[in-house]
This record gives sequence, C-alpha cells and structure tokens, in this order.
Amino acid sequence: MKVLITGSQGQVGQCLVKLLSERNDIEVIAYDRDQLDITSEEQVKITLAELKPDVIINAAAHTAVDKAETDIELSYAINRDGPLHLAKAAQSLDALLMHISTDYVFDGDKSDPYVETDTPNPKGVYGQSKLAGEEVVAEHCSRYTILRTAWVFGEHGNNFVKTMLRLGKERSELGIIGDQFGGPTYAGDIANALVMMMDQFNGQDQSGVYHFSGQPHVSWYQFAKAIFEAAEQYSLLDKQPQLNEITAEQYPLPAPRPANSRLNCSKVQSVFGINPSDWMSALKNIKAYS
Repeated sequence: MKVLITGSQGQVGQCLVKLLSERNDIEVIAYDRDQLDITSEEQVKITLAELKPDVIINAAAHTAVDKAETDIELSYAINRDGPLHLAKAAQSLDALLMHISTDYVFDGDKSDPYVETDTPNPKGVYGQSKLAGEEVVAEHCSRYTILRTAWVFGEHGNNFVKTMLRLGKERSELGIIGDQFGGPTYAGDIANALVMMMDQFNGQDQSGVYHFSGQPHVSWYQFAKAIFEAAEQYSLLDKQPQLNEITAEQYPLPAPRPANSRLNCSKVQSVFGINPSDWMSALKNIKAYS
C-alpha cells in the first residue's frame, strides 16, 4: 500500500512518518511544503497522478491561530483550497483521504462535550478556514475521514508544553487561563489513531467526521500544573514557577478561543475501537519536549 503524507514536518506529520516507516507493508511518501504545495491545484493534480497513492493523509495546515486573523488569504489557501485539491485528486484515484481538523470549528458555548453532529460555528478565521476545508473534503471525495482534534502537543514543532517549559525556566510566576477547557492530545496518539482508522477503513459507509482528543478534560491552568509537576519530577526544572489562575478576558488575544473545546470521542471508539489520548501518560516523555 502506498501512503502519501502531506505536512510531513509538522507535529503529527513527523509522528506519522516514523510510525508508518516501521511497517514493511507500506510505502511511505512524505512531502512537506517544499516537495508539494497543496495550494497549487496543478501541482497536486500532476504529483498525485504520478504517485497514485492508495491513501493520502493531510497533516498540512495553517495553524497560527492569531496570525490567521490578518493572514486570511493564506489561511484559506492552506486550510480550504489545499484540502479541495487533495479531495479532487483522491476522488479521481479512488484513494482514501484522511484530513485533520480542529475543535476551533465550534464556538465553545455548549456546556457538554461536542459530538460530531453538533452544528459548527467558528469564531475566528482559523476555525472558519478549517471548517471550509472539512466541507470541501466531504463534497468532493467519497472515501474520506475528517479527524477533529484539540490542544496538540508533542516532541516536534511549537506547542503549549514546550512554551510552558521555556517560560518556567525564564520566570518565577505565570498567569494561566483557567476558564477554557479541553482535552490535551499527544501528536503520537493522533498519528496512531489515523493509522488504526486507515487499517480498518472498509468503504464509504465509514466516511465522515470523527472526534479524537485527550482525556481527562482540563483547563489550560490544570494542564500547565500537570506539565510543571512532570518537569520537576523528571528534573527539567529546579523549582516550579508560581501559577496564578486568570480568565481569558484578562489575557486578550487577536483570535477568540472556544471556552469549551471538549470533544466527545465515543464515535471513533465505537467504529474503530480507538480510545481517547492518554495525555497524562504522554507527559512522562516530557524530556523529549524540552
């Protein structure tokens, strides 16, 4: 089986390459932006026609949430147009397209965890462009999965864990938002979930949207607390900084964030037997994130 990974240098992309490269039954083609610009319809069409992959995993995205508020054109080019071009190419090849999306497609106003059938209502450009990407994938490709995830962290790229570790060394006191809740998700677990879905995918009836994120659900403040406890336990910090719980209103950012990013993951459990990401166990590898 031939698997093409786009965005291969990203947080999830690098985990996917490592995971799939260990298998003898899969030929991995790992492309980052330099090898394949998914915003170019012509390049996608020609490249995929030559490669003829059986599966395309789109891990490419414009994820700079605050910059997206001004980089509107670029956000839509990567998050909507790229998936559109991949979906059209996948359809012509009868390939499976696996696309990663986000909790930001929701407004965060619901009190319970979000299920796949809840109506999206993104507040910012990032979420709006990612929702547009979901819509074009579903419209132009009959064999597809859309995996919504949240609060991604891991060894590669920039993420909240790395930011906390850096700030923890620089400052003795930090204010962390305590009124936004979600499920931290280890990038390696996202990669593993995608591979499990790929292995089990048996046709159009499994096409659709799935939620996958970490449990237990926590606030950013609670997540930061767990990060610093692990950092101290594994001798990455001499002393934990003092954490002060603040509100989102006290820390204004260009792009609005959902107050509730909790995703209900029961659908992916029932269809593919995939359990939520155990982010607390993943923090045991915290030395690799520093």
